[in-house]
Amino acid sequence: MKTLYTAEALASGEGRDGNARTQDGKLNVTLASPVELGGTGEGTNPEQLFAAGYAACFHSALRLVGRKERADLTDSAVAAKIHFGALPDGAGYGLAAELEIALPGVERETAEALVAKAHQICPYSNATRGNMTVDIKILEVAA
Repeated sequence: MKTLYTAEALASGEGRDGNARTQDGKLNVTLASPVELGGTGEGTNPEQLFAAGYAACFHSALRLVGRKERADLTDSAVAAKIHFGALPDGAGYGLAAELEIALPGVERETAEALVAKAHQICPYSNATRGNMTVDIKILEVAA
């Protein structure tokens, strides 16, 4: 891979209950385990950060593909859900993702083709492919 950009971040404190910040200072967040995992929920958590990153990255890939295909991506949006859970063998924890996509300006067939192409070029999709389940749903298309 030819590196085009490198992001740098440091996590400190107690891991999920601490602080994370980027080297350039543009992101500086308090981390707290969610209530569902026994934490206070008074900060963000790695799954929320992953969900935000995946949604933004996939939407960017979708917009790139849409421009190349001259598709109307007005009001397009991508929502991501990142699920955290115990692995079946009990050896640790894993993640699964759901992407929910709105493409109100295009017909379903076109939407499916655009989403498939975006899934091939999105860096998050490429990083997760074969490593975790990613369920993609197109929720809104042109009537």
